[in-house]
Amino acid sequence: MNRMAEFLRRERQALVGYVRRRIAAAAELDAEDIVQDVMLGLLDRADPTVPIRDLAAYIYRALSNRITDAYRGRRETAELTAESVAAAPSDDPLRAAETREMVDAAFAALDELSPQERAVVLATELEGRAFKDLAEEWDVPLGTLLARKSRALEKLRSRLSGRAGAAGKQEKQKGA
Repeated sequence: MNRMAEFLRRERQALVGYVRRRIAAAAELDAEDIVQDVMLGLLDRADPTVPIRDLAAYIYRALSNRITDAYRGRRETAELTAESVAAAPSDDPLRAAETREMVDAAFAALDELSPQERAVVLATELEGRAFKDLAEEWDVPLGTLLARKSRALEKLRSRLSGRAGAAGKQEKQKGA
């Protein structure tokens, strides 16, 4: 504990400078707050009797992880709907129609999934959430979530590749 406190006194300005350089573009993130969060996390860690071999490396890694977490929390997400994707500008009307058709097929395929499969796909792929966090929040084993997503993606691939195969056959018939 004394070693950590001494390191903090000695290196505080360097730690804050490190964080400021990493978040220069994000005005609302305060470097002092991030350093304090990491220090509190160190003090609250599971087993404080286990020594940390390279304290500086440990702290800088923790700071880097905290900065990444702060950026993830700020990330803005747009609502994805069939209309919003299909409304994307396109100079080619045929391409716009094909895009709309594929988006409709993707949403239809998502609707065919079980509610649990759909939830894990949307949470991990669209919201960028971690399996570990979902497992804790939903009180479901991590392996179960991984299996649900695997089954869901296989169903989506099967559904959409069957659709792509049918579209390819139609194009070949048109060309013949």
